[in-house]
Amino acid sequence: MNNKTIILSLLAMASADAMAQRIQAKNEIIDCGNVVYEYPVTVKFELTNKGNDLNIDQVRVSCGCTTVDYPRQTISRGDAFTVTATYDARQLGHFEKEVAIFSNSSKTPFYLKMRGVVVEEANDFKGNFQHTVGGLLVDKNDVEFDDVNRGDYPVQLIHIKNNTGETVSPVIMHLPSYITATVSPTHLAPGKTGVASLKLDSRKLHDFGLTQTSVFLGKKPGEKVSMDKEISISAVLLPDFDNMSETQLANAPEIRLSETELDLGSFGDKPTKTGTIIIENTGKSTLDIRSLQMFTSGMSVKLNKSKLKAGEQAKMKITVNKKQLRSARSKPRVLMITNDPKQPKVVIKVKTKQDK
Repeated sequence: MNNKTIILSLLAMASADAMAQRIQAKNEIIDCGNVVYEYPVTVKFELTNKGNDLNIDQVRVSCGCTTVDYPRQTISRGDAFTVTATYDARQLGHFEKEVAIFSNSSKTPFYLKMRGVVVEEANDFKGNFQHTVGGLLVDKNDVEFDDVNRGDYPVQLIHIKNNTGETVSPVIMHLPSYITATVSPTHLAPGKTGVASLKLDSRKLHDFGLTQTSVFLGKKPGEKVSMDKEISISAVLLPDFDNMSETQLANAPEIRLSETELDLGSFGDKPTKTGTIIIENTGKSTLDIRSLQMFTSGMSVKLNKSKLKAGEQAKMKITVNKKQLRSARSKPRVLMITNDPKQPKVVIKVKTKQDK
């Protein structure tokens, strides 16, 4: 390729870039949440012209059930403008309506969407909002995906209440690759409730056993992360024993514990308490304790052996810290992942009495 060809290619690329879409939306998709049947719902899309003078030629909607209003005058570079869409809500169930903006800024339309669920009557969440996260009330600040098998896509919900005096746009921030989140509705008026849906993609969990992380709840996109916005997330991925033969199952290891709930009683004047659990392999082949983890801070575990032949025993010592447990969000528990097909997951609950 000669220099002339390269220059012409660059000019063509620059020309294509100049024709690129110059409309920017604060929210390209607005979730309306639950909408009452035959009560039309209106959303306002806030947009900005990032290019040269903008003229909207026409706006098309996906069906006659949706009407739209948009500016007919020229919109100068850098100016904000609004496109308003109203859905008549005359059909029960989920809806997703598309708005296509045709303008001089691009050969292709700029798309906006409004979605939600039309219901017979509005029913707010009746549970308790026990926690304050990011200045909003939530029913939980600790989310657990238990007993997940590879290929599962479980969903956990966090109910949110706007106890502020202004409309907010709740957002879940700093999501790991294995979790996606949506919040409905997109805009939450003062005193109203919404719900955040967290979906786990188990295929992206790397290891069996416990995976923990934190996400953060903000009142609007772009907020800074801080500890008062933290929501703890845990997932337990189980090993797969579906392909074991009857012979393998008959000769499998079998775990037995002296107790599955360890009551350590009162701390008294001591900063820590320790208890012991005996683990025994009552099966016919070697028991492998593949993973040993704790659901919360303020705990430590010592196991004198992780592989037990048939008939062998092991000692597990569990120590808890009084001060650290007071700030723990989840209940103190120890998780074991084993090669026992009947009990691949073993959870030991730890009970203590916090003295005043």
